[in-house]
Amino acid sequence: MSEMYQDGKYAEANPTWHEEDAVWKAQQIKSILIDNGVKFENLCEVGCGAGGILVELSKAFPDVRFTGYDISPQAHEMAARKKSSKIHFQLKDLLAEEGLQFDIVSVIDVIEHVEDYLGFVKKLKRYGTFKVFHIPLDLSVQSLARMKPIMNLRKAVGHIHYFNKDLALAALVDCGYDIIDWRYTASRLELPNQAVSSRLMANPRRWLHKVSPDLAVRILGGYSLIVLAK
Repeated sequence: MSEMYQDGKYAEANPTWHEEDAVWKAQQIKSILIDNGVKFENLCEVGCGAGGILVELSKAFPDVRFTGYDISPQAHEMAARKKSSKIHFQLKDLLAEEGLQFDIVSVIDVIEHVEDYLGFVKKLKRYGTFKVFHIPLDLSVQSLARMKPIMNLRKAVGHIHYFNKDLALAALVDCGYDIIDWRYTASRLELPNQAVSSRLMANPRRWLHKVSPDLAVRILGGYSLIVLAK
């Protein structure tokens, strides 16, 4: 499956590399790190795409050094334009590198694309003290009843694994991680350029979330999970 990220097929279908989501995603990372008092001098993002998240994080943490890794030449070409004295980008697979250690490794909307995601997550552990995972929660009652949302994600953006909160957290624990904090992020409510169906579901999702966050996510979907782990 990794070929699509290297041969240009993914870039052809997703020419922005989801840069429009970078500000929102960086805010989620910033919040969970600050809320947990995490101090750090460097951060590495695996699967950094066009680099927008690191640019936004550098504004929030101006004294931190940032490194982005991606295997896509098309994404790297876009990211390289954003290079600065504090932000560097590598057209490499981090897992092929030896002797690297970061304070934080961020893995933002990546593991659902990786064929052997369990092996990938296990190998990542040695590269950083803290990890920040952002994982879309594609499994819900409404998505399974309709199936079209899941199949669209598979075709359009390359999701080949699907999670709910419990499965995502269990997978991280099984891979040897200690969960420090987790929270839902309202991806379908707050990200830009949502489909008509998502806009129609916005109010029901908000209303049910006020009553029971877990129930809202399990039944109606539209949320992702951000996890801080060691």
